[in-house]
Amino acid sequence: MRVISGNAKGRPLKAVPGMGTRPTTDKVKEAVFSMIGPYFEGGYVLDLFAGTGGLSIEALSRGMEHAVLTDMDKKAIDTIRLNLQATGLADRAELFRNDAVKAVKALGKRDMQFDLVFLDPPYKLKLIPDLLEVLAEGRLLADGARVVIEHDAEDRHDTAVGTLEWMRRAEYGDTAITIFRNRSGNNEI
Repeated sequence: MRVISGNAKGRPLKAVPGMGTRPTTDKVKEAVFSMIGPYFEGGYVLDLFAGTGGLSIEALSRGMEHAVLTDMDKKAIDTIRLNLQATGLADRAELFRNDAVKAVKALGKRDMQFDLVFLDPPYKLKLIPDLLEVLAEGRLLADGARVVIEHDAEDRHDTAVGTLEWMRRAEYGDTAITIFRNRSGNNEI
């Protein structure tokens, strides 16, 4: 694994030790950024179930201003910290060891708004519908924010959820990427 493009291009990323994390492959990561970028002029990114931090590190490398990364696994948090330091992006990121739903609620109390959200929960947990609802109900998403979901290709996530409207789906073997766009950043329609 490596940073594909931007300021930290080519820097290697460490994997989380053990088998508990499924890192996004470079092929899928490159496809994701060709769909949503490929580059950014600032903005805030939220990475739930961050794993290695590879997606948000790529977003920072490509011009996002700040990232908030969360994961429940201590090994993942330690790995993300190392990857942020190795890429020189640690000063542009906040790292929290927390459950995704609790993290979203806590961030909502801080009046933060995100332009990009990565959702990549363990496939077997089937958390995506609930997390999309929590994101759509809160005030975390800026107008036009994109929510990028990595999930099992057998699962379908193609209906609007609150202010989140479905944009696109692409499959890469057993993995699918689904993208939603927030149609009202302050959730007042």
